[in-house]
Amino acid sequence: MTRPLLEIRNVEKSFGGTPVLRDVSLDVAKGEVVAIIGPSGSGKSTLLRTINYLQPPNRGFVLLDSELIGYRRGRKALHRLRERELLKQRSRIGFVFQGFNLFPHLTALENIAEAPVAALGVPKESATAGARDLLERVGLADKAHAYPRQLSGGQQQRVAIARALALDPELILFDEPTSALDPELVDEVLHVIQDLARAGRTLLIVTHEITFARRVADRVVFMDEGRIVETGTPTEILNNPQHPRTRDFLSRVH
Repeated sequence: MTRPLLEIRNVEKSFGGTPVLRDVSLDVAKGEVVAIIGPSGSGKSTLLRTINYLQPPNRGFVLLDSELIGYRRGRKALHRLRERELLKQRSRIGFVFQGFNLFPHLTALENIAEAPVAALGVPKESATAGARDLLERVGLADKAHAYPRQLSGGQQQRVAIARALALDPELILFDEPTSALDPELVDEVLHVIQDLARAGRTLLIVTHEITFARRVADRVVFMDEGRIVETGTPTEILNNPQHPRTRDFLSRVH
């Protein structure tokens, strides 16, 4: 049996004594697209942040392609990685945030080229050429020299997706990628994500776009109060949920 690309095992996370994640375990296969849905405050975004160790779990662990995230194994104990080692691990995991997080003083092209140069030591000329290709891929070849303030929200998010792709990550995490967008700009971003899914990328998407989850995901995970309540195919979860909490949530969002 093929080992999953991503393994989340018994992860727990609390803030100030308040549990946010409660014994969460999840496997994601290479090339799989998993959509995570659930009410606000259910732990969805925190789960993404524990995957790349932006929020170290209080308990449990995460493996990417069998490598422990955030730690290395010693002879008798686990040792937390130094920041440089963490950055190298994080380069394997793309992260697209709700709020774009672009550098305002850099152009779209420079925002994308920055990561391969800084994280992987790619020569600037090569990184710039790669960034141009990625801008074309997300439909923004004509915006290479525009600054974030000169772009619409949808265009900024497409630049952010291209920036995540610049490191050629094994896994891409999307944290509500359309929540900061005006409704008319949502489709242009979802179209880019759908293209990535068709290309066989491994994606973990926290989303409130139920119709999009149905269309793009291989599997849907419903979370509530820090736990995974139910998981299955989009048809199973969105058409015929088994858990009363899932049914209640879907009846409200529909």
